[in-house]
Amino acid sequence: MSSPRPSVAGKTRACPHCKATILESSSVCPACRHYLRFDAASQPAGAPSVQAFRVEGVIRNHEPARHWEYAVVVTIRNERGEEVRRQVVNVGALEPQERRTFTVAVEMSGGSGPATPTG
Repeated sequence: MSSPRPSVAGKTRACPHCKATILESSSVCPACRHYLRFDAASQPAGAPSVQAFRVEGVIRNHEPARHWEYAVVVTIRNERGEEVRRQVVNVGALEPQERRTFTVAVEMSGGSGPATPTG
């Protein structure tokens, strides 16, 4: 069995299962939760050591006869307030009296090498 090659912190790759962009150091895909590696050396990097941020909220359609549409948008800004990434995660509609619960979480783990610039 070969040992995993060291990766650069922040380097990404595509998950072979769901094609989501994930960190190269991940042992488990955060999107589909499939295992990517089973070697002991990669396990600490795959498991988040800190949940740095978590917000959960509920939206409801209180109207008895009207549909409402929604868009879930995630925006990431750097330390200067400049937009680094903006992505529509999902869109949908709420039937009358229907509700949705949304959770946004940022999981962080120790880096495995030098950082890559992110714009």
